[in-house]
Amino acid sequence: MERADVAIIGGGLIGCATAWRLAQAGASVALFEAGELNAGASGQNAGSLHFQIERRFLEGSESLTGEAACIVALSRLAVEDWRGIEDALGVDLHVSMRGGLMVAETAGEVALLERKAAVEAQQGLSVETLDGDAARSIAPYLSPAILAANFSRDEGHSDPRILTPALAAAAQAAGATVRSRTRVERITREQGRFTLQGEGWTLAADRTLVAAGAWSAGVSALANLHMPLYPVPLMMNATARTAPIVPHLIQHVGRRLSLKQTHSGNLLIGGGWPSRLAQAPGGGFDLSRPAELLPASLAGNLRAAVDVVPRVARLDLIRSWTGVTAVSADQLPIVGEVPRMPGMWVAAGGSAFTLGLTFARLLAESMAGKVAPELAVVSPARFEHLNGFMG
Repeated sequence: MERADVAIIGGGLIGCATAWRLAQAGASVALFEAGELNAGASGQNAGSLHFQIERRFLEGSESLTGEAACIVALSRLAVEDWRGIEDALGVDLHVSMRGGLMVAETAGEVALLERKAAVEAQQGLSVETLDGDAARSIAPYLSPAILAANFSRDEGHSDPRILTPALAAAAQAAGATVRSRTRVERITREQGRFTLQGEGWTLAADRTLVAAGAWSAGVSALANLHMPLYPVPLMMNATARTAPIVPHLIQHVGRRLSLKQTHSGNLLIGGGWPSRLAQAPGGGFDLSRPAELLPASLAGNLRAAVDVVPRVARLDLIRSWTGVTAVSADQLPIVGEVPRMPGMWVAAGGSAFTLGLTFARLLAESMAGKVAPELAVVSPARFEHLNGFMG
């Protein structure tokens, strides 16, 4: 039987980054990915580095807004992690942090921006509220219909296609074992140690991390644990390459929109527009098949993009695609050790690109015994009651 200090299930950003951090610290690490590395949400998202409070938190209750304030504290750490990652890996990841604008088109949305900026200021995140003319003075491509914007100088984007492979390579260089196309089929725990089994292999580990994105709930079930994570199918679009137009990350406070220009010149347009999950023959969702693109989502997403950046209407749309991420029951990520099962760790449930490097660093430190109070707000302990009858 093989042995490792830590077994990691999931070859996305968080799994590979945690493997890298742990291996750097001297731990023996074995990472298992059922498919190909970076084939899930880590490689299919738009690469936004959005540190302002997300629109979905502003739509919720006051308690949800309060939790968003805690996420801001994590975002401050993420700013520094992103600023240092290219030097740490020695790889050009196309990280661009030239600022981000969250825009508003109505008086009600302007009020929402002001409320959001007040929460962010209380948490030490630097965000300026600009009127429409001031916003267009730094972003002349914006529509005259934009009444105001919150500007964060730290926001930007990176290339999700190259980040996770670079992290996996760094993990292997530090001594970690990384295995793609290796599905974990069974997890047992006896006398405080885990045994993972798949086709033709068995591994014993002191600790196990589940970082399998939309598949994390199913993987957790292998260990007899409920994890309230639900698959969410989203859509993205890319235009043809064009000369530099948009140096910033653009988001909308009242409509579903994120927009940025890649290193290659394409505009990426998204913002949380839904697609439709494939159905499994016996009921439930089939995550092995791509989600179906919805024409209404495509039209709505492009309409929002043209309304905010009119020059988008002159560009050809060359690709639309779907991807599946996961959200938790309360929309906050789930990151940390499962109290009911010491040694079992989980990391999934949203914001995994922007905060992924930070989650990985804090997870590696926590697994080494260092207290990480920043993870308290996203701890799986808040769902402990779901496992009260799981034996």
